[in-house]
Amino acid sequence: MPRRWRAWDSADVDLHLIPGAVASDAERDAIDGVLTSGPKVRHLLLPALHAAQRRVGYISEGALNHICVQLEVPPAEAYGVASFYAMFALAPRAPRVVHVCDDIACRTRGAAAMCDALEAQVGKAGDPVPGGMATWVRSPCLGLCEHAPVAMVQEAGLRPVDYDLAPVTFDQIRSVMATAPQPQPFRAPSAPQTLAPRSPELRLLRRIGLVDPTSLDDYRAHGGYAALRRALFLGPERVLREVNDSKLVGRGGAAFPTGRKWEAVARSPVRPHYLVCNADESEPGTFKDRVLMEEDPFALIEALTIAGVATGCEVGFLYIRGEYPLATSRLAGAIAQARTRGLLGDTVMGEGVRFDIQLRRGAGAYICGEETSLFNSIEGFRGEPRNKPPFPVQSGLFHKPTVVNNVETLVNVLDIISSGGPEFATVGTGGSAGTKLFCVSGCSSRPGLYEAPFGITLRELIDLAGGVRDGRPLRAVLLGGAAGMFVTPEELDMPLTFEGTRAAGATLGSGVIMLFDDTIDLGDILLRIASFFRDESCGQCVPCRIGTVRQEEALHRLRTNGSINGIETELALINDVAQVMRDASICGLGQTAASAVQSALRKLPIFVPGGAS
Repeated sequence: MPRRWRAWDSADVDLHLIPGAVASDAERDAIDGVLTSGPKVRHLLLPALHAAQRRVGYISEGALNHICVQLEVPPAEAYGVASFYAMFALAPRAPRVVHVCDDIACRTRGAAAMCDALEAQVGKAGDPVPGGMATWVRSPCLGLCEHAPVAMVQEAGLRPVDYDLAPVTFDQIRSVMATAPQPQPFRAPSAPQTLAPRSPELRLLRRIGLVDPTSLDDYRAHGGYAALRRALFLGPERVLREVNDSKLVGRGGAAFPTGRKWEAVARSPVRPHYLVCNADESEPGTFKDRVLMEEDPFALIEALTIAGVATGCEVGFLYIRGEYPLATSRLAGAIAQARTRGLLGDTVMGEGVRFDIQLRRGAGAYICGEETSLFNSIEGFRGEPRNKPPFPVQSGLFHKPTVVNNVETLVNVLDIISSGGPEFATVGTGGSAGTKLFCVSGCSSRPGLYEAPFGITLRELIDLAGGVRDGRPLRAVLLGGAAGMFVTPEELDMPLTFEGTRAAGATLGSGVIMLFDDTIDLGDILLRIASFFRDESCGQCVPCRIGTVRQEEALHRLRTNGSINGIETELALINDVAQVMRDASICGLGQTAASAVQSALRKLPIFVPGGAS
């Protein structure tokens, strides 16, 4: 990006545009298409950047200039935002990009070898194929772990389209890159065969595979919007009481009581209040929220509306990760249908209560799963975390009181309102009420999404998923994702509850259960985890920015027998770096970047003399 700027004056702001850079008519039309409704404000920056890239395949200097003029954002700041996200390109590239996942779950299903074959036979990652119409890139986890290995295709143009190939083969990727785009995406079905056996005990998954996710009428025929009707009848105070009585805690990993969070915002005299659904599900191995959004999108819209009514929020923002094209499409359709039918808008269900939802799509940044980073992203800034306090319930989105919940947490609210908070609390355990969604992947015989009451043991859940593929020995389980911890076969009887995993020195996290059999190179897996955190660190704070690099370097030395002053010295260095990151990093990324690595080095014979890597 050139560093030479010229001044552009308006009545409100002095911009310094990129000299000589003018948007094409196609780019202007695409950008203006997302800026036509309402005031042109900075929080439309992310949608405008998406529109520019989806039209021509990258964000040109001319497109950036046009966006900055329309939104009155300095180009230097807009460039800083665009360059923050992995899915945005700031230089010309092929209009068709195949993102091939080479993260942990896909590596257990041959993704690394497939990427090596692509390098050898198709071309280096990022290089266009002959004709310049397509390229491929390596990608972190795409959230389709139950279908591994997977890829996502992005096709720019007048009618841009994003779609998944899951599971994907080498020949499919080569075909997509060599021919016209696929007329239909290919995706193995998510339901019902990869989900828990259907039973009356299912709560969150009971409609999956039974209800048409594109039909509001079908959703209502299966009980949809009865909970919202009841919530409007009960009123905000009673809804808050039911959520408190349910003992529902957040399902993203922090396990904070949902009712306390809602009450703090509802009681705040500062206005307006905002509601944010954190659907930026980027933890490697996690796909539970994706399945809910794809297969039961109206449930999330209904639950968001109940949360908005209870907490005095008139606007909700649903922030979804950029790698979820199908979920994004279905949620956009669900919001539009709900708005048309009076279930969103100025008078929800004709009751005079106002609530509406704005959908925001991320662009490839794991850090935006952290709530304050997500706020900055929505507001049109770089997705870097803020210091806390103040906490979101005091000063969150646009620095106003904000409720933030993830998808799984919110969808639980429907049952709480329908059956009552005390009844909800009878399922599970005292410290972990209700059911939990578990994402089983890796070397499982039946990878998929499983719902079970809190308290099921890890062994029972693995058995429910068919055990280890091909009957091979289980070597380790990654619990909670890349930010979680490894557990050994001797620890399989731990109860899967927040309190049970804490007592065992582990973490439930986002519900990841990733199995590794004796054919998996765990040294390679640890290196992939370390490189993931090094790449995803936003770089704002020194402990994380430097610590993630040093951790990866030490693992490289251990793996190549190039350790400095012996293995024990390298292990001590990793532990020292981990302690600094835990103590001094601004957010949870740095604080947990070493958790899985340390647990594996402590429990598994990976880099010790005589141990297999």
